[in-house]
Amino acid sequence: MDVTWLSDFTVLAKTGNFSRAAEARNVTQPAFSRRIRLLEDWVGTPLVDRRSHPVALTPAGLAFQPYAEDILSRIEKGRQAAQDSGAEESQTLRFATTQVLSLSYFPIWLRSTAGRVWLGAVNLVSNSLVACEHMMLNSQAHFLLCHYRQGMPWQLDEDQFTSILVRSDRLIPVSIPDENGRPVYDMDGDPEQVIPFLAYDGPAGLGRIMRSAFDPESVRPQLKPIAESHLALLLGLALEGRGVAWVPENVVRSELDQNHICEAGGTRWSIPMEIRLFRSRNDLGPRAEAFWDLVSSE
Repeated sequence: MDVTWLSDFTVLAKTGNFSRAAEARNVTQPAFSRRIRLLEDWVGTPLVDRRSHPVALTPAGLAFQPYAEDILSRIEKGRQAAQDSGAEESQTLRFATTQVLSLSYFPIWLRSTAGRVWLGAVNLVSNSLVACEHMMLNSQAHFLLCHYRQGMPWQLDEDQFTSILVRSDRLIPVSIPDENGRPVYDMDGDPEQVIPFLAYDGPAGLGRIMRSAFDPESVRPQLKPIAESHLALLLGLALEGRGVAWVPENVVRSELDQNHICEAGGTRWSIPMEIRLFRSRNDLGPRAEAFWDLVSSE
């Protein structure tokens, strides 16, 4: 059944004339008459009394008319709702960000940007780097904010995606300090010692960054993994004195300043990295493109 047949039927019911109804529907009268016949064939009974002048509906047609009008009304409301939803969706800036940045950095960064321009609706999804990359590859987000280091394993091809530097950062080893302020677990100490190592799990982007800089299994002092998890848990274990964890300096700046933890080694153990904002090279729509122009000009 073609929905246009319902529109033909309702117009014919209002005009009571095949010629005027065909003209209103912008088709020839023979074509219009065929479509009314097709609708009657689909319903299974005559809907129009063609012997009367003006044309009248049969009892079956009168019974069918309110349903046809209701269907057309619902379809139009559905179309309008879809358009409204699509318009709202297109006006919403959609961000993906890693869990480590979602609370520690993203709100501050967005506020500093929003202070200069009206952003409108913003949708943020926080997840592992693997999940965020998947969102970008499937066009489920306009932007990805994450830590990045050249040479790390990465799914977003440079031919399809581009990025800008938002802020520099470092991945640093941390340990609780002893009474003299020295790290209890010192990466610059005895190379024969074994240091408990708090490692990132598989999907963690920070783990990728660390492994792109050196192999934790081959360094000296020896790193013995005792836990494998996400940043929040690893940092909590490090603060309890369970071992050494490599964490973003910007995330633990407060703990470092308050001497709750300290760097567990010199600069050779720190890994330079960046916080970058990624986007597809395809057109993102007016609002997302305006936002990109704004942050690119900073």
